[in-house]
Formats: sequence, C-alpha cells, structure tokens
Amino acid sequence: MKKVVLATLLACVVITSGVSRTFAQTAAPAAPSAAQPVNLGTQPAAATCALPDAEYTAYNNAMGQSNPQAKAAGIEAYLTAFPTSACPAIRASTMVILMTAYSQFDAAKTLDTADRILKLDPNNLRALYGEAVLRKSAADALTDAAAKQAALDVAADYAQKALVAFAAPKPADMPDADFQALKASATPSFYSIIGFDAFNKNDNATAIDAYKKELAAVPLAATKVPGQVLQDTFFLGSAYYQSKPPDYLSCSFYASRAVAYAPDSFKTQMSPTAKYCYKKYHDGDDGYDAMVAAATNNLNPPDGFFATIKPGLTPAEKIHAIIVGTSDLSTLATEDKEMIFQFGTPDDAAKVWDTIKGKSVQIPGALVITSSPTVLTVAVTTDAQQAKTADFTFNMAAPEPVPDLKPTATLAQKTAYKKEVAAAQAKAEAIVAATAVGQTVTLTGTYDSFTPNPVQIIMKDGDVVLAKAAAKPSATKSATPAHRTTPAAKK
Repeated sequence: MKKVVLATLLACVVITSGVSRTFAQTAAPAAPSAAQPVNLGTQPAAATCALPDAEYTAYNNAMGQSNPQAKAAGIEAYLTAFPTSACPAIRASTMVILMTAYSQFDAAKTLDTADRILKLDPNNLRALYGEAVLRKSAADALTDAAAKQAALDVAADYAQKALVAFAAPKPADMPDADFQALKASATPSFYSIIGFDAFNKNDNATAIDAYKKELAAVPLAATKVPGQVLQDTFFLGSAYYQSKPPDYLSCSFYASRAVAYAPDSFKTQMSPTAKYCYKKYHDGDDGYDAMVAAATNNLNPPDGFFATIKPGLTPAEKIHAIIVGTSDLSTLATEDKEMIFQFGTPDDAAKVWDTIKGKSVQIPGALVITSSPTVLTVAVTTDAQQAKTADFTFNMAAPEPVPDLKPTATLAQKTAYKKEVAAAQAKAEAIVAATAVGQTVTLTGTYDSFTPNPVQIIMKDGDVVLAKAAAKPSATKSATPAHRTTPAAKK
C-alpha cells in the first residue's frame, strides 16, 4: 500500500472565459474583450491518503501525464477502473484535476466534469465557477431568443450559487491566500453573468445592482481598459436608460465612461447613447463636456454632480411651446405627436389627431417588435427603437386572392396562372422574411386611432413595401397579397 498526496482544491486551475456579448437593447456592438483567465489559486496544503498498489499505479500514471489530452484519458481510465476508491476523498480531488485538463481543449467535457464534481461536492468553488462561465459562453452562441434566455438563467443561477459558496467559510484544506485570490478573481465574472442575464430580459433593477457590484469588485485600473468590465459599464448605462422611468443622467454618465476608454472604433457607436440620454434630460448638448470629464475621472457620479445639470422643459411645457409655435400641426415629427397624445390635454391631443386621422402614409425604417399574419407591432420613433418597444400597431389588409382559373382556360392561360400563383407565393415569402422580429421594414397604412398611455398609434389597411428586388411582378395581372398570408390557388 502506497500513499498519495491529495489536493482537493487543485493548484492553479485556469478556465479561460472569452465571453462573447452583443449590445442587447442598443445599437452599439460590444467592445472586443480578450480571454480573461482566472487563476484559481496556488498549491494548497497537502494531505496524504493510502492506496493499494494497483490503484496507486493507475492513479500515479494518470497524474504523471503532462499532455492535457493524455492526462484526461488517463484519469478517466483510472476513475472507471476504480469507481470506489480505498481513499474516498481522492475522487472529487481527481475530478477537479480532470476538469482542469479538459478546460484546455474541450469545453463540453469540462462542463460535464463540473456536473460530476458538484454531485460529490455541491459547493465546490472551481466547479461552480466553471459551470457559470461555460454555460454563459454556451448561451452567447444561441440564436433562438427563448433558448438563449433560458440558458442565461441557468448560468446566472450557478453564479448566484457560487457567490453564496464564497460567502461561506473557506474549505479547510484551502490556504486563505488562495481562497481570497480565487474570490477576487472570480467574483466580478459572477456579477457580470448575473447582470447580463437580467439585462437581457429587461430586469433592469437587478442588472444595475449586479453591474455596480462588479465595478466595485475590481481594481480601478480594470475599469479603464477594453474588456468585460468596460463593456458592462456600457450595459449599466443602457440598463439605467431602459428603467421605468428612465434615469437619463445615470445612463449618460456610465455610457460616457465606457466611451472614454473604449477603442476608437467603438467610440462612434457608443457615443450616441451617452449623448442621447444627456439631451433627453437637458434638452440640449450644452454642458455635455462636463459630463464626459466627470465620467472619465470618476468610476461613479460624484456627490452633487447631477444637481448641477439643469433639467429640460417638462412635457407640459414642451407641448405648450409646440402647440403655440406650430402653424400646421400635421407637420409635427412623430415623436412630438406621440408626446402630445401621451402627456397633452385631451383638447391638445384631439387637435393633433384631427390633422392625421384617416390619412394614408408610408413609414420607412420601422423596427418589427412582434409579427403575425394579421398584425404587426413596430417601433417607429427613436425612443421606441432605443427601448425596443412598439409605438405603432399595423392591422394588415386582407390578402387579395388569385382569381379562379376557369375550366375552359387555354394552355397559355394555365401557364400564366401558374406564374401568377408563383409570383404571389414569392412575394408572400419575401414579406415573411421582411417582417421577422428585429427587421426594419417599410410599411403603409391609414391612421385609425390611438391610445395615450402607453402611447400607441393604430393603423388600418397595413401593407408591406418590399424592395424592388424582393418581389418580381408577374408578366400577367399582378397579384398583390397583403402582408404574410399566401393566397390559396383554386383548381
């Protein structure tokens, strides 16, 4: 019987987290971030355990491999050959080493091993960290919105469990220095994962709380370089904007800080959000330089700074100025009309509505929020598109059916009929693609009604305007089905 030295919390476990992100709810793409390796400690205190010779040989041969693939294969063979060890403590320790080996070449097997570890040790810090990071990375790769959010929820749940585990007393066989180093390295990632999960489902209060805790958990220097923390600073600003009601000054501050330290290629894409929020509060960009300076030099808004920024006119004041200063209310921008419908007096709202009711218009660049064969909801104004919230509802016109083919039709008429049906089918398919959620589309319709709160303009006789290349008219009588319903060909 021989003795082995056990390390139940492996030395120097590193899991690389190249967490891919998109600027959800904004027009700006994420700043690229380098992989963020997290050093999970140095050599812990050693413990000894006696093993029979055969088990010792298999164990020692596996641990002696320097190549990660060879080490993983050796450990798997050892665990299979000795499913119950003479030293029970060795199994969890060995699987942590196995997880580390897999982390260097196979994310799926790394995650699977983390699952196995947690069955033996539900509070294993490294396994919880691996679960949170790898599940977040896997969620980023998903394109289906529901599946993505479900995967983000799971990753955030593991991040929450990890934070609870770190708040508990450290493992007895883990040196305090290693525990503190691990905690300092991993904690920001946990808050980042929790923040993005909440941000992606518009739980802005939770997102703000998590992102601010992330900023507090890292050295100040880490908030000034491209990477996860700077990217999340921008998300923090966006979460303040998307709050109900929006906090425009906090949005502008954190977005401006992200802009200040972002690579030049991203400054121009992130700046509009920072300036937009400032102007929404102040009614102009004068004084914005002071916001930029404060955000550049401070991680959080200095005490009293926001009080130095004068708010713009109230909605009532703006509406009064618009009504008094506009001779033809039908020429108002859509944003102004919606503000009057939402915040104006019934008389002011009626004055504006009477100038457009029953009129047919073409609206380009509408962002599709929800889509069905009969109803589209879209975001038209800048505010609505920034928040990805519908402010127009289009009730689509009924499709125009293809005329019946007469029993006495000639061969030429039958050929033309088939072409007409094919053209209608092609147009319907093009409309389906053009009106998918997230697409921008040009629509026509007639003003029908509105609701003030939340403001919603209802259109009737809606139709989709396709790009010329998207639908080719038939050589015979044109069939123009409305919206997405494919006309049924009658035999």
